[in-house]
Amino acid sequence: QVQLVESGGGLVQAGGSLRLSCAASGRTFSNYAMGWFRQAPGKEREFVAAINWSGSKTSYADSVKGRFTISRDNAQNTVFLQMNSLKPEDTAVYYCASDRATRRTVLARTGNQYDYWGQGTQVTVSS
Repeated sequence: QVQLVESGGGLVQAGGSLRLSCAASGRTFSNYAMGWFRQAPGKEREFVAAINWSGSKTSYADSVKGRFTISRDNAQNTVFLQMNSLKPEDTAVYYCASDRATRRTVLARTGNQYDYWGQGTQVTVSS
C-alpha cells in the first residue's frame, strides 16, 4: 500500500520561507515522478511543481517559478518543496502526489496523472 505523508506546513509572514517534506512508502520511490499541488479555500486544486524520477528534470507553475524549488532524495524516499518569498496568495493546503506511470519522460502537470496523494499540509502566509 502506497503512503505519502507531508510535513512542514505552518504559519509564516509574507516574505518568509517554509520547507515541505513528503515521505513515501509502499513502492519503489525512485521509479516515479512526484508532484506538489495546492488547494486554497473556494478554489480548485492547482499544480505547483513536479520532479522526474531521477531528479534531473523539474517543472513549475508560473506563479511559483523563481520562488519555489522541488527536490528529492531517493535514498530517503522523500520529496521536498522549498518555498521562499512567500506571499499571502500562497496560502493553501499543499499535497504531494506520486505519478501513476513509471519513469515518465514528460512531467505530469495535471492531477489525473497522479494516482496516490498525501493527506495535505496547511500553509498560511500572513500579510
